[in-house]
Amino acid sequence: MAQKGVQLDGETLSCSICLDLLKDPVTIPCGHSYCMNCIKSFWDEEDQREIHSCPQCRQTFAPRPVLVKSTMLADLVDQLKRTGLQAAPADHCCAGPEDVACDVCTGRKLRAFKSCLVCLASYCEKHLQPHYDSAPLKKHKLVDPSKKLQENICSRHDEVMKMFCRTDQQCICYLCSVDEHKGHDTVSAAAERTEKQRQLELSRQKIQQSVQDKEKDVKELQQEVEAINRSADKAVEDSENIFTELIQLMEKRRSDVKQQIRSQQKTEVSRVEEVQEKLQQDIAELKRKDAELEKLSHTEDHNEFLHSYPSLSALSQSTHSSSVNIHPRRYFEDVTAAVSELRDKLQELLREKWTNISLAVTEVDVLLSQPEPKTRGGFLKYSQKITLDPNTAGILVLISEGNRKATLARQHQSYSSHPDRFTFWPQVLSRESLTGRCYWEVKWRGGGEGGGGGGGRVHVAVAYKNISRTTAFNECTFGHNDKSWVLSFDKKSSEFLFNKIQTPLSGPPSSRVGVYLDHSAGTLSFYSVSQTMTLLHRVQTTFTQPLYAGLGLYSLYGVTAEFC
Repeated sequence: MAQKGVQLDGETLSCSICLDLLKDPVTIPCGHSYCMNCIKSFWDEEDQREIHSCPQCRQTFAPRPVLVKSTMLADLVDQLKRTGLQAAPADHCCAGPEDVACDVCTGRKLRAFKSCLVCLASYCEKHLQPHYDSAPLKKHKLVDPSKKLQENICSRHDEVMKMFCRTDQQCICYLCSVDEHKGHDTVSAAAERTEKQRQLELSRQKIQQSVQDKEKDVKELQQEVEAINRSADKAVEDSENIFTELIQLMEKRRSDVKQQIRSQQKTEVSRVEEVQEKLQQDIAELKRKDAELEKLSHTEDHNEFLHSYPSLSALSQSTHSSSVNIHPRRYFEDVTAAVSELRDKLQELLREKWTNISLAVTEVDVLLSQPEPKTRGGFLKYSQKITLDPNTAGILVLISEGNRKATLARQHQSYSSHPDRFTFWPQVLSRESLTGRCYWEVKWRGGGEGGGGGGGRVHVAVAYKNISRTTAFNECTFGHNDKSWVLSFDKKSSEFLFNKIQTPLSGPPSSRVGVYLDHSAGTLSFYSVSQTMTLLHRVQTTFTQPLYAGLGLYSLYGVTAEFC
């Protein structure tokens, strides 16, 4: 009886929220007691409703009651702990809404400790004991508590589903195997589990291997990030130092020019002032002589005048007029012009070199380039709109169709002089520079009467901007230098040219040629475009500057090429 009394005290001194012995017990106005933290947390959730209630009797309080530790209850809990009698172990606590309850317990059900797949029931630790003690029950399959035991019962035959139909890929009972699943490939659920487990392990091995591979890739990429950061930091530092040196050099040159100008200014001013002083002395002397002559002219005594005249007349005759030779007043304007010329040349040099610098920055590409497309649709994702630059067109190249079409004309075109123009060759370059990945197509026609002739030859090219343009030698034509790459063709044959090296190709292309450029990867590919994409030639190199699309027209007037 004493033991039951103690057990009653243990239940009485338990918190109805956490189901454990009271910790820092408090009693609220309705008389129920809780752990201080438990009731605080409960009321904190109710703060939004501004109503505070008892979790057991639901009596409400306003305002929120002040909590004070119950000394008497704390002493009782301490006394209970000293006797060694604790509240029920965690596994024997009453089942909450989220727990699996024991199917045997009556009244307040305890949390289940295990579920039996044979009995299709869940047991607390006390009611599970027969499965450990009874020989027949020891053979049952025990698993962690599960709420899905009823899913193992066949809804049609109310039998445990111990078999698996591989034909329909579902669990069935024995009666199902001789009924609607008769003749199907059926095995025991255990056998199917063994097979699926084997497949699962293989899948896990593949996943684990993939994880290892990806972790290795992540590590390598992290190393790449660190290397990129180090390289970028060093490049920034080096660039800063170089630009600082350039700035210092410009500052020094500026100072030198200023010093030279001031020095020359001082010298010239000194020379002028020296001449000026001499002239002032001459002026004073002449004025003195003029005064003596004037005085003589007013002498009334004829004898005195005639006596003094010879000496004064000789003085007058020895005086001559002198002039100072002065250059046209240009002074230091030539210096300003020279400095302006230097500025213009530096700006031009910076514009030219800046493209290379910018390209070198943007072509830093750690990850491998995407593979070249296989279909025309794939190429068209990189489609680049290209127009022709009339300032580069040779005098026999007629530009039309919104600067997209070039035709070999019979008469010279009235183009103005321009440094970018191909002076002697019927070639033209695009306005747009090409970097990154881009694709374009050229539609061509051989020329001749009615457009049906076959003698016209077309060059589809890419070239650097600094390709030679003004000589009559072949070094200006596409493919005859190391600054251009060209597919040359007519209706009978085709070839690839670079740096005067010819590579014959098999057969002419169709009336439409596709060009794919991956600048950073150094890939240039020429395709014949029809129902399919037929590779004519591919170049693998290193491009050091932006490229420009080019067209060349030869052999027959009327031959045309047009960017599509």
